[in-house]
Amino acid sequence: MSNMKPPDSKREEFRKYLERAGVLDALTKVLVSLYEEPEKPDDALEYIRQNLGGITEVDIEINTLRKELEETKKMIVELEAKLVKYEGDGDSID
Repeated sequence: MSNMKPPDSKREEFRKYLERAGVLDALTKVLVSLYEEPEKPDDALEYIRQNLGGITEVDIEINTLRKELEETKKMIVELEAKLVKYEGDGDSID
């Protein structure tokens, strides 16, 4: 039980971790931005998500890549079908 740190020590350690990781700066910036917004958004949490940085950009990129993957899969199926047809006809696809 000698490894047990007092709660304040753990809390301070966690705060330093968040500071080193840039979390406190990012949160402070987005909260200040929300505070300075002339017209407050109806959904403050959504505002924070959109303005925190990176989160929505990553989501957009993932969705774009998913669409590209689906299109590529369809193209592969179409090309495989053409290949089977040409092989069946005895024709060359070159």
